[in-house]
Formats: sequence, structure tokens, C-alpha cells
Amino acid sequence: MANKFTEEDDALLEELGVEVEGKKVASRTPREERIIAGFEEIQRFVDEQGRMPEHGEERDIFERLYATRLDQIRRQEECRTVLAEFDRQGLVDLSFVETEAVVDDMDDEALLAELGVEVDTPNEITKLNHVRSSADKRAAEEIANREKCEDFDKFKPLLDKVKKDLAAGVRQTRPFQTMAEIKQGEFFIVGGQIAYVAEMGEEFITEYDRRDSRLRVIYDNGTESDVLLRSLQRALHRDGTGRRITEPSAGPLFSDVSADDDLASGTVYVLRSKSDLPYVQENRDILHKIGVTGGSVEKRIANAKLDSTFLMADVEIVATYELFNINRTKLENLIHRVFEPARLEIEIKDRFGRPVVPREWFLVPLFVIDDAVEKIKDGTIGDFIYDPEQATLRPR
Repeated sequence: MANKFTEEDDALLEELGVEVEGKKVASRTPREERIIAGFEEIQRFVDEQGRMPEHGEERDIFERLYATRLDQIRRQEECRTVLAEFDRQGLVDLSFVETEAVVDDMDDEALLAELGVEVDTPNEITKLNHVRSSADKRAAEEIANREKCEDFDKFKPLLDKVKKDLAAGVRQTRPFQTMAEIKQGEFFIVGGQIAYVAEMGEEFITEYDRRDSRLRVIYDNGTESDVLLRSLQRALHRDGTGRRITEPSAGPLFSDVSADDDLASGTVYVLRSKSDLPYVQENRDILHKIGVTGGSVEKRIANAKLDSTFLMADVEIVATYELFNINRTKLENLIHRVFEPARLEIEIKDRFGRPVVPREWFLVPLFVIDDAVEKIKDGTIGDFIYDPEQATLRPR
């Protein structure tokens, strides 16, 4: 009769004075146990990924480790014999073996060393908290090896404008995804610096049959580097703050229709006050409140006559501009800075009788506000400021 007792059952029966026939288990050497355990990790990888582990500097370090370990297993008769009964996926197949190759028996630490990987804690191979492949190290060295950019004056205006666009929300930063995003004329954030791909050399094929190019990258601190495209790619992936900077035209900023992948951010609204205050009555045609809201403008102004922000009076909506892919707060602050010279300085009492100075009202004609919106669209608004005497936007 088959023995169906567990170890806990055996212990209980023994306490009761009942003898249980012990289950016979084939003993294995520690080396054989290690071979089986290592092979099971490879099997799990194949189950999860649906393919065998592969070599290559672009592969995950564990995949490279499994690929090297599998090569080692296939080339050793002892390993093939031990694993014969476990090889449900047909991984130990001699047809994969390169007959001219000879690999000695190596543990995981030795395998990692063979792969060019440094491990901080050799005894905890599976925890690999800090590992760097030789390719990663070369990438870091190339990025770090910067020189002074002798013609930086040519690039400084471009980089300064990108900073302004980011501050205004005209440009956005996005997580870096693929090598295809690295093109001449593109901007990135790597190592805490804005990087501009000024030049891209001829494409060539590496020893691993991969496409690559030599780049000239200019950084906003006045330095530059001669770096491989794949090195910049690795640096962006490894940098926790590495980002791609979008173009100003990346998606409609203001439009009646949004694309499927646009992020609806809100509405710029222009209001006119119905207050009976003498100064407001005298300047009603050019006195406008300019704001940005993420909700309905109608709801925003529903209780205007109870809100000192709206001069404790009802208002009418003069114009609205729907916006996408832009930071509302940054945009509103930028618009207010542009029209700062025409900001209304007026003190009113709120509903509790306390003095309040509203900050979002400007003595600006509507056509100038329209002009400002157009400059936001083309990404140049940060270069202008309002001139009250000429009633126009002029370069800073």
C-alpha cells in the first residue's frame, strides 16, 4: 500500500507508538541539487517568456546568466544525465552545442564575471542590487566623458528656449521608451542636464549586428560629448530621471477637437466684469480676467458675485480656448507674467468686509489676448511681454 502520510502525520504516529514504513527517496549530491536548482530557474524563464534565454549585451542580466548556464549544462554529460528526467521542455538538446566550444564548470559568480558583470554581494547572486554590464559601463563612461563646447554660443539660445518652454508647459517631458526616439534635433534630460542631439553620423552595424550611430550631444552646462547612439540609449534607460522632451507641437495645445492620445488639461478663459464700480465701468471693454480651469467655466463663475476674485460681481465669458497636453498652473503663471505691466491694481471688500486685491485682472484688449494664445501655440510666448503704451506684445 502506498504511503500517503506527510512528515507531520509520521511524527504524530510516532508519538502514538505506531511504526510507519519510511518513504524511500533517492539521495543526490549537493552538486546535483545545485544543477537541478539552476536548471529549474531556466525552465521558469522559458515558461514565462515562451522562448529560450539569449546572449547579448542588450539582454537582461539574468537572461544572459541563464543562457550561459544552459550552454554549460548542454556541454557536460554529467549535467545532461542528472537533468534527463526533468527536461520537459527539451532544453538539454545536443543539437544546440557548438562542438568546438569548451566551457569549464563555473558557479554563478564565475558566470557573472565571464559576462563582465560586477556584483557587490557575491554570495547573494539572486539579489543583484547593483550590477553593471560592460556595455553599461562603457555607456556611462561615454556620457561622463564630456569636453567644453567651443561653439556653445550657437546652441545656448536653443537650450534656453527649451527651458522656457518647459517652465511654461509648452513642452513636456515623457519617459524615454525606444532608440527610435533619438534623432538629430531632439532634446533629452540625462544626468540632470538637458541634452541636445546636434549631429548624427552615418549609421553602421556593430559586431553584434545591431544598428548604431555616432552622435554629437550638446549639454546645457556648456559641454559636449561624442557618444554612440546606443550609449545614450543605455544612459537614458539607467537614469531614473532620464526623460525625452517633446516638441512644442506635440499634440494640439488649443483645439476644438482632441486626438485620442491627448491629455485634456482644461480651458483658458477670458471674462469681462459686470461690476458697477466706477473704474470697472470706465474700462469695461479692455478689462479682462484671464484664468485657466480644469473644469467647466460656467461652474467656475457660478457664484462670481460672492467671490472677491471676480470683483464681487457677475461676469460674462468673452472667450475660451480648450487646451491639451499642457500644465495648467504653469501656463496660467506664464500668461500673468506676460501681462504683468497691465495688471489691475484695485482693492475691494470681500463679503466679510475684509480688503482684498484681486490678481487676475488685466487692462488688455481682447485681440492682444488672441495674439498671446497664438504665440503659446507656436511656443514663442516666453519671448514676449505686453507693452501697455503700444497695446501690443513686444520681444523681451
